[in-house]
This record gives sequence, C-alpha cells and structure tokens, in this order.
Amino acid sequence: MVYLERWKIILILIVCAIGVLYSAPNFLGKENAVWLQEHTPGFFPNQTVNLGLDLRGGSHLLLEVATDNVIDEHMQALVDQTRAALRVAKIGYTDLTLSGGAVHFKLTDASQSDAAKNVVRDIDHDLDVAVVNDDFALRMTNEKIAERKRAAMDQSIEIVRRRIDETGTREPSIQRQGDNRILVQLPGLDDPEHIKNLLGQTAKLTFRLVDETANPLDTHAPPGEEILPSGDDGRSYVVQKRVMVSGDTLVDAQPSFQDGAAVVSFKFDSIGGRRFGEATRANTGHLFAIVLDNKIISAPVIREPIMGGSGVISGHFTTQSAQDLALLLRAGALPAPIKILEERTVGPGLGADSIKAGATASLVGLVLVVVFFVFAYGLFGIFADIALLFNIALIFAVLSILQATLTLPGIAGIVLTIGTSLDANVLVFERIREEMRLGRSVVASIDAGYSRALSAIVDANMTTLIASVLLFIFGSGPVKGFAVTLSIGIVTSIFSAIMITRLIIVWWMKATKPKTIPL
Repeated sequence: MVYLERWKIILILIVCAIGVLYSAPNFLGKENAVWLQEHTPGFFPNQTVNLGLDLRGGSHLLLEVATDNVIDEHMQALVDQTRAALRVAKIGYTDLTLSGGAVHFKLTDASQSDAAKNVVRDIDHDLDVAVVNDDFALRMTNEKIAERKRAAMDQSIEIVRRRIDETGTREPSIQRQGDNRILVQLPGLDDPEHIKNLLGQTAKLTFRLVDETANPLDTHAPPGEEILPSGDDGRSYVVQKRVMVSGDTLVDAQPSFQDGAAVVSFKFDSIGGRRFGEATRANTGHLFAIVLDNKIISAPVIREPIMGGSGVISGHFTTQSAQDLALLLRAGALPAPIKILEERTVGPGLGADSIKAGATASLVGLVLVVVFFVFAYGLFGIFADIALLFNIALIFAVLSILQATLTLPGIAGIVLTIGTSLDANVLVFERIREEMRLGRSVVASIDAGYSRALSAIVDANMTTLIASVLLFIFGSGPVKGFAVTLSIGIVTSIFSAIMITRLIIVWWMKATKPKTIPL
C-alpha cells in the first residue's frame, strides 16, 4: 500500500491539476473570470459554477395547468365531430348536447341504432358508448382522461421551457410539481412581469372563415359558429368553429415591418401550407379571421389564393408586442391555460448576503478543521490538510464541468464535506498509531494503516453516498442541490484521503527515510 506505481502517481497528479485548473475561475472574482473567458481559447477552463435563485437572486413562479380544460375542449370538439359524422351517415338525431362530461343525443329512428354506434366508435375508438332507449351518451374512459392530462402536462412543461429559452434567460429551472403544477425558477431575473405575460397566454392560433351573413350583435350565433371579439378594431365577428388551418403547423414566425407598421410574418410546414393554399383559393373574396386565444387579431379579405405557405399577421402591434407574438408562435401553443399560483422575487442583495454567509461558514469550518488536524496529528495533519484543499478544488471543478447549479443548501453540503472529508484520514492515522504501539516498523505501520482501514472507509462513505442518491431521486429543488454537492464531496473525499494523502506520505518517506512516525 505504501508503494505507488508510476502510472498511479501520474494519474493522481493529472486529476489534481485538472481540479485546480477547472476550479480556479470560481476563486478569481467576477471581473477576472469574465476576462479569462474573453482572452483564453475555448478549450481552456473558464466556466464557473452556476448560482441558484437563492444566491444569485431572481424570480420564483409556481404555475397551475388547467388540465381539465383539455378534456372539456376535447368533448366540445367531439360534439362537432358527432354532428358532422351523423349528417354524413344520414342518421337522424335530436338534442345533441354536452352535459355532465358526456355527449348526449337521441335518434329519431330507432332502427339506426347499430349504424349510429359504428359511426361514433369510428370517431374515437376509446369512447365509452352507452345507449338507453335510443338515448346515446358518449364519454371518455378514465384511462384516456388520465393519459390526456399527463400528455397536457408534458407538453405544457416543454412549451414553458421553449418560451423561456426564447427570451434568453440563462439557467432556468423548470420542474413538475404534483399532477398539474410547474415550478419555474429564473436566476438573475428580478422583474418577472414580461415572463408572466408570456407564460399566461395560451397562444392557440387558428385561421377561420367569417360568416358575413350573420349579425354579430345577435345574442346567439348559428349552430357551428361563435361570436368572437376583435382586438384590432373593437368589432365582433361571427366565425365558424371549424378551423381552416391551425397554428400547430407553423414552423417559423418572425417580427417584421410592412408599410412602416409592425407585423408578424409566419411560415407553415408543407401540410399547413397546402391547407392554407386550398382554403384561401376556395374562399377568395371572403373574410377570414386570424384568432389568437379566442380573440380576433385581424379579419382581412382573401384577395387571392396564398399558395406559398407563408403570410403576414397585421394589426395594431407595437415592436415589443410583435416580438412577443412571434416568440409565442415559434414556441407553440399551450394545450391548456396556465394560472400563476405563487410568485416570489429574491433580490440580488439577499443572494449576495447568502453567498457571503456561506463563504464565511465555509472558511471558518475550513480553518477550524485545519488547525485541529495540525494539533491532533502534527506533520501528518498538515499532509491531510493539503489533501483537503485539493478536495475542495475538485468539488468546484466537478460542479463547473457539469455546470451544476449551486444553491444555499449546496453550500451547506460543501461545509459538511469539509467537516467530514478528513474522517478517512482519521481512520488511517489512528490505525497507524495502533500498529506503531505494537512495535511494527514505519513502512509496515503505514502499509497496515491504509490496507486495514480501507474497508471501513469505503463502507462509511458508501452508506452516506446511498443516502445522497436517494435524496437526489426523491427530493426536489434545494434538497437536490444539497444531495449533489454532498455526493460529489464524498467521492472526492475518498480520492483525496486514499490517494493524495498517501502520495504525499510516500514522497515524505522517500525524501526523509524516517525511523519513527510523527503521530
């Protein structure tokens, strides 16, 4: 155990050098770290540890996704699909309504019951179809409802992530909370209003035909149509519920200017472009509405077929509102509305205080541990303290390489690591003392100290590592930050105690050839 092969020595030195290089930017100060990034090659270590919301300051938002709306919209669409399918099949019906979470209708001819069952099952094979005295009730199964809600949550998280990424916000944390909530943490963002406005819009874009014969001042719209307000001129329009083209087929949207006014240019994919071209060719000379979240942005006249798969949305846009709309369209529509349940803003001053307090705690803990080890183990205590400094460098190096986010609980994990990282050295040094009392030689005592303490060191650290992994898997937010730094600290502590301290002792023995051990 005392002798170290040349390749092991080289490996230890390389790991220590990498640790010092990659951790150095974290201790150079902000200005020097920026200079280092600007004046060194891309392969040179210049990344620093990302600071979490509680250290850097920023915004904390808890969002709730109205997943029930997804089911309601699906059932409402089922009403329209059922009406169209029954008409195509020439099956007579009355009282087609949506109530109690089910689509109800009654046949006018009881002999068409089997045909009606086949028609509605063709619409959706997962429907639960109940028939009582020719009264049909169509419901979604519980499994299908749960599946749609899960899909809505997954899609919502992805859309929220896209929208935030489009704004250029760095290191956002976006996590699922429960069945229908999303936790968003935005370090460095102290004014969340713009983000809140972006996240609060569903951004569901549709292109629909306007019924120019219907009166928008009427109380009720004709079947298959609805009255929607216009944000462009304050008017209302009667539009068809049937969607000509959906915003789901958009591939790009960019803000631009047309005749000195801010507009949003858009482009469809091949399928959307073909549908848009067919719709505009079939309805040339008629009004069509561009609807965003059940509000008409504009209702222009189709003057000629638009076959290129692209177009322009005009309205009373400002430059910022055009940019925001383009961002929303690029990111995609949310499957359901989002409500902000909780909002907190952490000022950068509070984050700076947390960093200062954490740094002070770490420094005090480090000094106390270093001094204690010097008093307790003399020269070997100094060897262990040197290995401890390399251990801290390795922790920050790993955090920098992984671009992990350091939080206040993460600092607590580092402080705990400083206090416990020398445990392995305690086991080794005490074992060496026992061997010396038994009259063994210097080499034999040191060799036995490392070989016989190794199993206890591994066992003790593995149990802590298992606990850290479980904290990371089942914990969230701050708990994960604590688990990450503690896990990294455990691994680097074993390396520093078993490899670095032993390498220093081996060099000392070769240089001094001692007759006794100063323990």
